[in-house]
Amino acid sequence: MRFDVISIFPEYLAPLELSLIGKARQDGLVQLTVHDLRDFTHDRHRTVDDTPYGGGAGMVMKPEPWAQALESLKPGTETLEAGQPVLVVPSPAGEVFTQAIAEELAAEEHLVFACGRYEGIDERVLEWAAQNYRVRPMSLGDYVLNGGEVAVLAMVEAVARLLPGVVGNPESLIEESHQDGLLEYPVYTKPSDWRDNQVPEVLLSGNHAKIARFRRDEQLRRTAVRRPDLIAQLSVAELNKADLGLLAELGYAVVDGELSQVLAE
Repeated sequence: MRFDVISIFPEYLAPLELSLIGKARQDGLVQLTVHDLRDFTHDRHRTVDDTPYGGGAGMVMKPEPWAQALESLKPGTETLEAGQPVLVVPSPAGEVFTQAIAEELAAEEHLVFACGRYEGIDERVLEWAAQNYRVRPMSLGDYVLNGGEVAVLAMVEAVARLLPGVVGNPESLIEESHQDGLLEYPVYTKPSDWRDNQVPEVLLSGNHAKIARFRRDEQLRRTAVRRPDLIAQLSVAELNKADLGLLAELGYAVVDGELSQVLAE
């Protein structure tokens, strides 16, 4: 899979040379190139920003350097037969990046990431780029960062680790947070007794059915406490009797076919 990242701070992306993603690059599982936007400027100051039309604080990234950078990466006619590449633009005004979206992007052949800075990229760039790319503004969450690089580090790692061969044990991808709409269950290792804190006895029992039920219950409990919004999104049809029983203990009931919190009287 091919990743291209455009930034005015290419050194910011150096962590992608480390750990599993770095190894995947060395092994040829991932082709990742970082491009300096300033290489596509033509003045001696390598200018990439200017004042906003209409006034306001901050600066806006100029369209021409972005256009030239994106033109340099657009596929040829023969490659386009496989579909346009996806242009991911980190932005607090974009759709929220989720595990489901990471899985969508992992099925693509070519992703391009445009790291904005200052007050963002001239909006005309996104409109123009739609001729050659499927443009997807993307947000990590409801907060603002200084630039897109931090978001790209997170998104590239989330996507690349889903590619075959990147994670050593592919089974570890199955039982993760958000894979089934719930947060991951708590995990433990040796010793079983650590500073007077015991590993839950069921995990030492060797009874796989009981262990599976314990972990499922812990997923439901943890999600109900930390992310009740995810509980509300669960499909009742996919929950079994034990799931519904525990959720009832946690204060949830099925109302009109959906899970709702029951207010205590």
